[in-house]
Amino acid sequence: MINFEALFNISYGLYVVCSGDKNRGNGFISNTVFQVTAEPAKFATCCNKNNFTAEFIQKCGAFSVSILNVNASSEIFGTFGYKSGKDIDKLAGMTVRYGDTGVPIVINDSMAFLECKVVQTVDVGTHLIFIGELVNAEILDDIQEPMTYLYYRQIRKGVAPKNAPTYIDKSKLETREKDLLLKKYKCSSCGYIYDEDTESVKFADLPDDWVCPLCGAYKSDFFEI
Repeated sequence: MINFEALFNISYGLYVVCSGDKNRGNGFISNTVFQVTAEPAKFATCCNKNNFTAEFIQKCGAFSVSILNVNASSEIFGTFGYKSGKDIDKLAGMTVRYGDTGVPIVINDSMAFLECKVVQTVDVGTHLIFIGELVNAEILDDIQEPMTYLYYRQIRKGVAPKNAPTYIDKSKLETREKDLLLKKYKCSSCGYIYDEDTESVKFADLPDDWVCPLCGAYKSDFFEI
């Protein structure tokens, strides 16, 4: 059995990953950016194949990573996390710098940025992992703290968009929550299990004169397991 709540304990940052050029670019919110080697420094980012930015990274062979600060605006998350670049120009109205590779770099609410040239692409099914060699990096704000996915979820009450590799169907969490509320009780006399998941009535709501259907033991002879 998989308790999907356990997955939320894995640490992530939150970033805007962009690619393209001065003519057209796009970006998305990512929580899967990580360093994979030191010499030379290489970073990986994971992108859904259906994400518009994946096309730009493949075409341009480079990407930028803007490291968001803890006070990043809702506009950043709304634009880059929940809207499609196929419908709007996400970079319009943003403060954008163009890097050594020509890719756009979002400066808004960013503490620092990385710029990487793609050296390897790994197909992992629904997503592509782009591994890039670092060609440029700069600190923009050394005072604020970086945004983490945990902070985004618990304090900002945000959720991962559907294309994110960490997206979890809400129905699975609701099912798990339901499972936690339902209990099982065992008869101390014969071992019969009263499972609230398969019964129509919770054990606590059974009448006091209810007895075990197997051995006739009293309700008080059952214990929770």
